[in-house]
Amino acid sequence: MAVHPLPPRRTSAPETPDPPAYDRRRAWLILAMVVAFMMINYADKSVLGLAAVPLMDELTIDKSTYGLISSSFYVLFSVSGLVVGLLSARWSTRTMLLVMAALWAVAQLPTLVATVPALVAGRLLLGAAEGPAASMSMHTLYGWFPPGRRGMPSALQIGGAALGTAVAAPVLTWFIVNLGWRSAFVALAITSAAWCLVWYAVGKDGPYSAAAHRAAAGAAPASGTPETPGAGGRNGTRPTADAPAPPLSRLLLSGTVVGSVLSAFGSHWALAVSSAWLPVYLQTQLDLTASTASVAVSAVSVLSLLLLLSVPALVDRRKRHGRAGRAADGIAQGAAVLVSGAALALLPFAEQRAAQLALVAVAFAAHAVAIPLHYVTTAAVVPAARRGPVFGVVAATGTLPGMFVPYLTGHLVDGAASEATGYAIAFLLSAAVMAVCGAVAMLAIRPDRDARALGGEG
Repeated sequence: MAVHPLPPRRTSAPETPDPPAYDRRRAWLILAMVVAFMMINYADKSVLGLAAVPLMDELTIDKSTYGLISSSFYVLFSVSGLVVGLLSARWSTRTMLLVMAALWAVAQLPTLVATVPALVAGRLLLGAAEGPAASMSMHTLYGWFPPGRRGMPSALQIGGAALGTAVAAPVLTWFIVNLGWRSAFVALAITSAAWCLVWYAVGKDGPYSAAAHRAAAGAAPASGTPETPGAGGRNGTRPTADAPAPPLSRLLLSGTVVGSVLSAFGSHWALAVSSAWLPVYLQTQLDLTASTASVAVSAVSVLSLLLLLSVPALVDRRKRHGRAGRAADGIAQGAAVLVSGAALALLPFAEQRAAQLALVAVAFAAHAVAIPLHYVTTAAVVPAARRGPVFGVVAATGTLPGMFVPYLTGHLVDGAASEATGYAIAFLLSAAVMAVCGAVAMLAIRPDRDARALGGEG
């Protein structure tokens, strides 16, 4: 009787769990709520600058004191952003955004007392509640949009900030001129409360959130999975869901994250100047009325929005065609900060009104492109499980200028021989800082290289 050998036993490679399905309708609903969230966020930031002239007149305070009130917003801003970011893996993003918006409403009420201590207290609370807003709302979005689809949502999220300022400037100025400056703060408190009610009904954590990645980790194979060209890196292997994430310090010290932080730092320097001082500068140095100045602020925000809707979309398109890399990410955000800094350096020397307004628009609009892109490049090199904490640290560091730039600007204006000289010194100093930040960002950001080394999503 012939004995036939048994056929070789066939073994199958461990299966990698399928990526979660992209729910386009739900994702864009969440995006719409996040955009509204950011609109309110930046309206809260800009209202003090819009009310600055009547507020200083009524309280008889100088520009240094006003700058101190404005800077107080950022005293807890970076700290709260850092703390919430580090703890975000334990909390639902839905709950975090709800609590933040509720605190925004409460923080506007001390303005009814209308004293310097009350204004400082209100801005302190508002800053603490808004510190994690940009990073955690971006973290929320990235839970709903997969890699390769995040550039435009990121731009729209930051675009909500520009849109918020564009809409808020004329609307809040109407309240200030016709109903008194306190009424603008009350209107914002009501708006924040209304957003909370809607978010409570529709908000939810997404399938690409850190919680979803943890749930999928148990089913993922231990070995690296092949990486396909055009997916954010070159041929090689990348750690899978259950591979241990690199230490937080290694992620934060990577060239891409450092460069991204610096581009955000330069952008937020310009943002701190414009939020606190642009309406005042337009009224006192360019002799615009309050209403005309609000239109100019809106025009700057509209230009920001146009740039935010175009540049990140082009970056996304390059990535989908397999052309991601330094030119798509690092150069774009570094150049945005450099262009704004150059316009700010030229502003004190412009004499024609048209040239002054054009330079104001470029100086305070172009830098905005760096804000969504620095989140995109950071997310590309950071594993999803570490994204919340890294976003918290990046946001806390990048927004540091807000803590001292408004006061520094006011101090320079008060201490100069004339207000025009003070503004010139402040603008030239700002331009120098932005030039350094933009140049280093262009050189340091290498998302492909760092994603391969750190196990990022690409």
